[in-house]
Amino acid sequence: MKLNLKGRTVLITGGSRGIGLGVAEVFAAEGCNLHLASRSATDLDAARKKITDAHKVEVTIHAGDLSRNDDVVALVKSCGQIDILINNAGAIPHGFITEVDEVNWHQNWELKVFGYINLTREVYRNMCAAGKGVIVNVVGTAGERPRASHISGSMANAALMAMSRALGAQSVDFGVRVVAINPGPTETDRQIVRWEARAKKELGDESRWRELTTGFPFKRLGTVDEVATMVVFVCSDRSGYTSGAVITIDGGGAARP
Repeated sequence: MKLNLKGRTVLITGGSRGIGLGVAEVFAAEGCNLHLASRSATDLDAARKKITDAHKVEVTIHAGDLSRNDDVVALVKSCGQIDILINNAGAIPHGFITEVDEVNWHQNWELKVFGYINLTREVYRNMCAAGKGVIVNVVGTAGERPRASHISGSMANAALMAMSRALGAQSVDFGVRVVAINPGPTETDRQIVRWEARAKKELGDESRWRELTTGFPFKRLGTVDEVATMVVFVCSDRSGYTSGAVITIDGGGAARP
């Protein structure tokens, strides 16, 4: 299936590792030019090399702190006109309400919530003026099944889902689409490290970590490619009537009793 994305310009936050890098690689395979943003210049350099070694596309990297609105505004100005924005930066630690104090709560939300809001605001304004564009918010399933043990993250994800639905309903009046993608537990480098540590503790062998994931749907975690492929498809004209939607990729986990 041809997605007809060649030549489009994509900005991906959190684009140096994990799902963000996976999304970048799929876009690059489709012939898109990329802007990758994250905090680590070293990780960004490695991501750019990996992509340009495999694909003949332009990859521009931007190291910065997207929890700071000044950095967000500077990033958007340096990128120029963006056809597709993928909000993907930020992860919120687990914790009960009695364990997450006000300072940590604000820190958790500055990148994952306000970072998404502030970057969307800047890019959305330009997309509306151009009469076209797609914004995808990579959120997570905690907003669908809130847990007291992950209360800050659950509330953050629920807020971003609401933003995606509300903005995606309005954006079509200006030729712009907004969609949220909710990945479930996914086999990223960060997650593998966590599972290896648990396997070493519980099984005495970190290489046996997959044995601990058999309770998930299909007896495994989701893959980065499964999430990334959906993200890129939603951004294509093949999915041109999709806006204000939340798409969950978790093997049905959020719907299980």
